[in-house]
Amino acid sequence: MSEIFFILFVIGFIVLVKLAIRIVPQGQEWVVERLGKFESILEPGLNFIVPFIDIVRYKVTTKDIILDIPEQEVITKDNAVILANAVAFIKVSKVDRAVYGVENFKEAMKNMVQTSLRSIIGNLDLNQALSSRDQIKASLKQALADEAIDWGLTVKSVEIQDIKPSPNMQQAMEMQASAERQKIAVITKSQGEKQSTILEAEAKLEAAKLQAEAQEVAANASAKAMKILNEAMKDNPNAPLFLLGDRYVTTLHDLSKSSNSKVVVLPGDLVSSVKSILGQK
Repeated sequence: MSEIFFILFVIGFIVLVKLAIRIVPQGQEWVVERLGKFESILEPGLNFIVPFIDIVRYKVTTKDIILDIPEQEVITKDNAVILANAVAFIKVSKVDRAVYGVENFKEAMKNMVQTSLRSIIGNLDLNQALSSRDQIKASLKQALADEAIDWGLTVKSVEIQDIKPSPNMQQAMEMQASAERQKIAVITKSQGEKQSTILEAEAKLEAAKLQAEAQEVAANASAKAMKILNEAMKDNPNAPLFLLGDRYVTTLHDLSKSSNSKVVVLPGDLVSSVKSILGQK
Protein backbone atom coordinates (compact mmCIF):
# COMPACT_ATOMS: atom_id res chain seq x y z
CA MET A 1 0.00 0.00 0.00
CA SER A 2 2.80 2.37 0.93
CA GLU A 3 4.47 1.65 -2.36
CA ILE A 4 1.35 2.73 -4.24
CA PHE A 5 1.21 6.00 -2.30
CA PHE A 6 4.88 6.57 -3.02
CA ILE A 7 4.37 5.99 -6.71
CA LEU A 8 1.36 8.32 -6.74
CA PHE A 9 3.35 10.92 -4.84
CA VAL A 10 6.19 10.75 -7.32
CA ILE A 11 3.82 10.97 -10.24
CA GLY A 12 2.02 13.93 -8.67
CA PHE A 13 5.28 15.65 -7.92
CA ILE A 14 6.44 15.21 -11.50
CA VAL A 15 3.15 16.59 -12.79
CA LEU A 16 3.35 19.59 -10.45
CA VAL A 17 6.93 20.31 -11.45
CA LYS A 18 6.00 20.05 -15.11
CA LEU A 19 3.09 22.41 -14.58
CA ALA A 20 5.24 24.81 -12.58
CA ILE A 21 8.18 24.99 -14.97
CA ARG A 22 8.01 27.30 -17.98
CA ILE A 23 10.90 27.61 -20.40
CA VAL A 24 10.58 30.84 -22.40
CA PRO A 25 12.47 30.90 -25.73
CA GLN A 26 14.78 33.72 -26.66
CA GLY A 27 12.97 36.62 -28.34
CA GLN A 28 9.76 36.20 -26.36
CA GLU A 29 8.23 37.31 -23.07
CA TRP A 30 5.22 35.64 -21.49
CA VAL A 31 2.51 37.34 -19.47
CA VAL A 32 1.32 35.45 -16.37
CA GLU A 33 -2.05 36.05 -14.75
CA ARG A 34 -2.98 34.84 -11.28
CA LEU A 35 -6.65 34.28 -10.77
CA GLY A 36 -7.43 36.51 -13.73
CA LYS A 37 -5.16 39.37 -12.70
CA PHE A 38 -1.79 40.37 -14.11
CA GLU A 39 0.93 38.82 -12.01
CA SER A 40 4.29 38.86 -13.76
CA ILE A 41 6.28 38.63 -16.99
CA LEU A 42 8.39 35.59 -17.72
CA GLU A 43 11.66 36.42 -19.45
CA PRO A 44 13.65 34.05 -21.71
CA GLY A 45 15.01 31.03 -19.85
CA LEU A 46 13.76 28.84 -17.00
CA ASN A 47 10.81 30.20 -15.00
CA PHE A 48 8.43 28.87 -12.34
CA ILE A 49 4.76 29.56 -11.81
CA VAL A 50 2.20 28.33 -9.29
CA PRO A 51 0.26 25.45 -10.87
CA PHE A 52 -3.50 25.75 -11.16
CA ILE A 53 -3.33 29.36 -9.91
CA ASP A 54 -1.03 31.02 -12.41
CA ILE A 55 -1.66 30.81 -16.11
CA VAL A 56 0.34 32.04 -19.10
CA ARG A 57 -2.14 34.36 -20.83
CA TYR A 58 -0.03 35.97 -23.58
CA LYS A 59 3.14 35.07 -25.44
CA VAL A 60 4.63 38.23 -26.95
CA THR A 61 7.60 38.50 -29.28
CA THR A 62 10.29 41.02 -28.40
CA LYS A 63 11.79 40.93 -31.88
CA ASP A 64 11.28 43.75 -34.35
CA ILE A 65 7.81 43.55 -35.87
CA ILE A 66 7.21 44.53 -39.49
CA LEU A 67 3.80 46.03 -40.16
CA ASP A 68 2.80 46.26 -43.81
CA ILE A 69 0.45 49.23 -44.11
CA PRO A 70 -1.99 48.62 -46.99
CA GLU A 71 -2.44 51.13 -49.79
CA GLN A 72 -5.08 53.79 -49.19
CA GLU A 73 -6.53 56.83 -50.92
CA VAL A 74 -5.45 60.16 -49.43
CA ILE A 75 -6.78 63.62 -50.30
CA THR A 76 -4.22 66.44 -50.45
CA LYS A 77 -4.76 70.06 -49.45
CA ASP A 78 -5.63 70.98 -53.05
CA ASN A 79 -8.20 68.14 -53.23
CA ALA A 80 -6.07 65.79 -55.32
CA VAL A 81 -6.47 62.06 -54.69
CA ILE A 82 -3.27 60.05 -54.32
CA LEU A 83 -2.46 56.49 -53.26
CA ALA A 84 0.00 55.91 -50.42
CA ASN A 85 1.26 52.89 -48.51
CA ALA A 86 4.01 52.36 -45.97
CA VAL A 87 5.82 49.85 -43.78
CA ALA A 88 6.46 50.33 -40.06
CA PHE A 89 9.10 48.66 -37.89
CA ILE A 90 8.07 48.46 -34.23
CA LYS A 91 9.27 46.70 -31.12
CA VAL A 92 7.46 45.80 -27.92
CA SER A 93 9.24 47.56 -25.08
CA LYS A 94 6.61 47.12 -22.33
CA VAL A 95 4.83 43.79 -22.70
CA ASP A 96 2.14 44.48 -20.11
CA ARG A 97 1.15 47.76 -21.79
CA ALA A 98 1.13 46.13 -25.22
CA VAL A 99 -1.32 43.39 -24.18
CA TYR A 100 -3.46 45.36 -21.72
CA GLY A 101 -3.28 48.86 -23.16
CA VAL A 102 -4.97 48.03 -26.46
CA GLU A 103 -7.00 45.13 -27.80
CA ASN A 104 -4.62 44.26 -30.65
CA PHE A 105 -1.50 46.40 -30.77
CA LYS A 106 -0.55 45.34 -34.31
CA GLU A 107 -3.91 46.32 -35.79
CA ALA A 108 -3.94 49.43 -33.64
CA MET A 109 -0.57 50.53 -35.01
CA LYS A 110 -1.67 49.86 -38.58
CA ASN A 111 -4.74 52.03 -38.09
CA MET A 112 -2.66 54.71 -36.39
CA VAL A 113 -0.18 54.80 -39.28
CA GLN A 114 -2.98 55.10 -41.83
CA THR A 115 -4.72 57.86 -39.87
CA SER A 116 -1.51 59.83 -39.33
CA LEU A 117 -0.53 59.42 -42.96
CA ARG A 118 -3.86 60.85 -44.11
CA SER A 119 -3.51 63.75 -41.70
CA ILE A 120 0.06 64.62 -42.76
CA ILE A 121 -0.55 64.39 -46.50
CA GLY A 122 -3.82 66.30 -46.07
CA ASN A 123 -1.75 69.36 -45.07
CA LEU A 124 0.32 69.21 -48.26
CA ASP A 125 -0.58 70.02 -51.84
CA LEU A 126 -0.11 67.48 -54.62
CA ASN A 127 3.39 68.55 -55.67
CA GLN A 128 4.63 68.63 -52.07
CA ALA A 129 3.14 65.21 -51.32
CA LEU A 130 4.82 63.64 -54.34
CA SER A 131 8.23 65.24 -53.71
CA SER A 132 8.51 65.38 -49.89
CA ARG A 133 8.76 61.70 -48.99
CA ASP A 134 11.49 62.25 -46.36
CA GLN A 135 9.48 65.04 -44.72
CA ILE A 136 6.37 62.85 -44.59
CA LYS A 137 8.41 59.98 -43.15
CA ALA A 138 9.85 62.15 -40.35
CA SER A 139 6.46 63.67 -39.50
CA LEU A 140 4.83 60.24 -39.48
CA LYS A 141 7.42 58.76 -37.13
CA GLN A 142 7.03 61.72 -34.75
CA ALA A 143 3.25 61.43 -34.79
CA LEU A 144 3.39 57.71 -33.94
CA ALA A 145 6.00 57.96 -31.21
CA ASP A 146 3.79 59.40 -28.43
CA GLU A 147 0.90 57.03 -29.00
CA ALA A 148 3.25 54.05 -29.30
CA ILE A 149 4.75 54.78 -25.87
CA ASP A 150 1.31 54.56 -24.26
CA TRP A 151 0.93 51.13 -25.83
CA GLY A 152 4.36 49.94 -24.70
CA LEU A 153 5.74 50.07 -28.23
CA THR A 154 8.77 51.67 -29.82
CA VAL A 155 8.61 52.89 -33.40
CA LYS A 156 12.03 52.13 -34.82
CA SER A 157 11.38 53.23 -38.38
CA VAL A 158 8.64 54.12 -40.82
CA GLU A 159 9.21 53.88 -44.55
CA ILE A 160 6.97 55.31 -47.26
CA GLN A 161 6.83 52.59 -49.88
CA ASP A 162 4.93 54.44 -52.56
CA ILE A 163 3.13 57.73 -53.14
CA LYS A 164 1.47 58.11 -56.50
CA PRO A 165 -1.58 59.79 -58.02
CA SER A 166 -4.74 57.75 -58.32
CA PRO A 167 -5.56 56.43 -61.83
CA ASN A 168 -8.11 59.22 -62.42
CA MET A 169 -5.68 61.84 -61.15
CA GLN A 170 -2.88 60.36 -63.27
CA GLN A 171 -5.07 60.64 -66.35
CA ALA A 172 -5.95 64.25 -65.48
CA MET A 173 -2.26 65.08 -64.96
CA GLU A 174 -1.34 63.56 -68.32
CA MET A 175 -4.07 65.59 -70.02
CA GLN A 176 -2.83 68.74 -68.29
CA ALA A 177 0.76 68.00 -69.27
CA SER A 178 -0.34 67.46 -72.88
CA ALA A 179 -2.20 70.78 -72.84
CA GLU A 180 0.88 72.51 -71.41
CA ARG A 181 3.07 71.02 -74.12
CA GLN A 182 0.65 72.19 -76.80
CA LYS A 183 0.55 75.64 -75.23
CA ILE A 184 4.34 75.84 -75.20
CA ALA A 185 4.46 74.67 -78.83
CA VAL A 186 1.97 77.37 -79.87
CA ILE A 187 3.90 80.04 -77.97
CA THR A 188 7.18 78.88 -79.48
CA LYS A 189 5.71 78.89 -82.98
CA SER A 190 4.21 82.34 -82.43
CA GLN A 191 7.50 83.69 -81.14
CA GLY A 192 9.31 82.15 -84.11
CA GLU A 193 6.88 83.72 -86.57
CA LYS A 194 7.19 87.04 -84.78
CA GLN A 195 10.97 86.87 -84.92
CA SER A 196 10.82 85.88 -88.59
CA THR A 197 8.56 88.85 -89.34
CA ILE A 198 10.90 91.17 -87.47
CA LEU A 199 13.92 89.82 -89.34
CA GLU A 200 12.09 90.13 -92.66
CA ALA A 201 11.08 93.72 -91.87
CA GLU A 202 14.62 94.55 -90.83
CA ALA A 203 15.92 92.99 -94.05
CA LYS A 204 13.48 95.05 -96.14
CA LEU A 205 14.44 98.19 -94.23
CA GLU A 206 18.11 97.48 -94.78
CA ALA A 207 17.46 96.82 -98.47
CA ALA A 208 15.52 100.07 -98.73
CA LYS A 209 18.38 101.91 -97.06
CA LEU A 210 20.89 100.35 -99.44
CA GLN A 211 18.67 101.15 -102.42
CA ALA A 212 18.31 104.73 -101.25
CA GLU A 213 22.06 105.00 -100.78
CA ALA A 214 22.59 103.52 -104.26
CA GLN A 215 20.16 106.02 -105.76
CA GLU A 216 21.92 108.79 -103.91
CA VAL A 217 25.26 107.63 -105.27
CA ALA A 218 23.79 107.35 -108.77
CA ALA A 219 22.29 110.82 -108.49
CA ASN A 220 25.60 112.23 -107.33
CA ALA A 221 27.33 110.43 -110.18
CA SER A 222 24.79 111.82 -112.67
CA ALA A 223 25.22 115.31 -111.28
CA LYS A 224 28.94 114.97 -111.51
CA ALA A 225 28.63 113.64 -115.04
CA MET A 226 26.39 116.54 -115.98
CA LYS A 227 28.89 118.93 -114.54
CA ILE A 228 31.67 117.34 -116.53
CA LEU A 229 29.43 117.35 -119.59
CA ASN A 230 28.72 121.03 -119.19
CA GLU A 231 32.40 121.69 -118.98
CA ALA A 232 33.05 119.54 -122.02
CA MET A 233 30.28 121.17 -124.07
CA LYS A 234 32.13 124.41 -123.93
CA ASP A 235 34.97 122.89 -125.97
CA ASN A 236 33.31 119.92 -127.73
CA PRO A 237 29.77 120.18 -129.11
CA ASN A 238 29.62 116.38 -129.64
CA ALA A 239 29.87 115.60 -125.89
CA PRO A 240 26.08 115.34 -125.42
CA LEU A 241 25.97 113.01 -128.38
CA PHE A 242 28.50 110.74 -126.68
CA LEU A 243 26.63 110.76 -123.36
CA LEU A 244 23.26 109.99 -124.92
CA GLY A 245 24.78 107.26 -127.00
CA ASP A 246 26.33 105.69 -123.91
CA ARG A 247 22.95 105.71 -122.12
CA TYR A 248 21.34 104.19 -125.21
CA VAL A 249 23.81 101.33 -125.32
CA THR A 250 23.51 100.74 -121.54
CA THR A 251 19.73 100.52 -121.81
CA LEU A 252 19.97 97.98 -124.62
CA HIS A 253 22.40 95.95 -122.51
CA ASP A 254 19.99 95.90 -119.55
CA LEU A 255 17.13 94.84 -121.80
CA SER A 256 19.17 91.92 -123.09
CA LYS A 257 19.56 90.57 -119.51
CA SER A 258 15.81 90.47 -118.88
CA SER A 259 14.14 87.01 -118.92
CA ASN A 260 11.05 88.32 -120.70
CA SER A 261 10.77 87.82 -124.44
CA LYS A 262 11.27 91.07 -126.39
CA VAL A 263 11.96 92.42 -129.84
CA VAL A 264 14.24 95.47 -130.14
CA VAL A 265 14.35 97.37 -133.40
CA LEU A 266 17.63 99.21 -133.88
CA PRO A 267 18.00 102.05 -136.37
CA GLY A 268 20.32 101.46 -139.25
CA ASP A 269 22.32 104.59 -138.54
CA LEU A 270 22.65 104.85 -134.74
CA VAL A 271 24.71 108.04 -134.83
CA SER A 272 22.22 109.84 -137.07
CA SER A 273 19.39 108.72 -134.84
CA VAL A 274 21.11 110.08 -131.74
CA LYS A 275 21.84 113.37 -133.52
CA SER A 276 18.22 113.67 -134.54
CA ILE A 277 17.20 113.19 -130.89
CA LEU A 278 19.57 116.01 -129.92
CA GLY A 279 18.30 118.19 -132.78
CA GLN A 280 21.58 118.04 -134.68
CA LYS A 281 22.11 117.34 -138.33
